[in-house]
Amino acid sequence: MKKILEIIWIVLIALTLFAYLLGYLKYIDSALVSILLLTTFIKGALVSDHFMGLKSVDSKYRVVPIIWLSIVLSLIAIAYYL
Repeated sequence: MKKILEIIWIVLIALTLFAYLLGYLKYIDSALVSILLLTTFIKGALVSDHFMGLKSVDSKYRVVPIIWLSIVLSLIAIAYYL
């Protein structure tokens, strides 16, 4: 279990560095915003499943943070693309 959490932590750091470098280099276009929103969703799902301990509980408790994250990221995408 500890090894899995370490791998997930490394993935989270890599995705965060990817987003930081894109912002730092000011290399943002519409396609990359979609990719960044997708990586943010993946990071949120990983955190809620593994670090919040929701991986082993009933699915109704796992769905709530995923729905919330989907709504927030959808609103950000709508605001960006309008």
